[in-house]
Amino acid sequence: MVPDSNLMQSGATPAAAEILKEVLSENPTLGKALLAASAAIDKNGLNIKVLELTELSGFTDYFVICSGASDRQVQTIADAVESTVGGSGFELLASEGYQDGRWVLMDFGDVVVHVFLDALREYYDLENLWADAPRVKIPSSFYGPGASRIN
Repeated sequence: MVPDSNLMQSGATPAAAEILKEVLSENPTLGKALLAASAAIDKNGLNIKVLELTELSGFTDYFVICSGASDRQVQTIADAVESTVGGSGFELLASEGYQDGRWVLMDFGDVVVHVFLDALREYYDLENLWADAPRVKIPSSFYGPGASRIN
């Protein structure tokens, strides 16, 4: 279980931290995906989606997909995801694309995080490729005032 202080340091609101704590205890894999989504929200990631692949894939259970407006923002989101998820005791197995900041892929085993520049996200269109994957609703308490809630 992730200590409460790690959830609050991630930028999660108290309500979001409480939800994360509950989900992590019931379903650690989903909790890990929501931790990544929360970190992306904290860094103003755009159009954040969580796809459940448990019934469709043998290599991972969840994709977290989001966009950044610039290469620097893509890197900032990736840094936040690594710090939040890794700081909560989950190991980052591999990461690619950070240097270019166009598409960062982060493999946490049962959760894979994709952080794209918007144009590349449109080009690769992972959401359409995995159209059969159910979307996980990101709790509204994860979003602060004025944050984009498109998901």
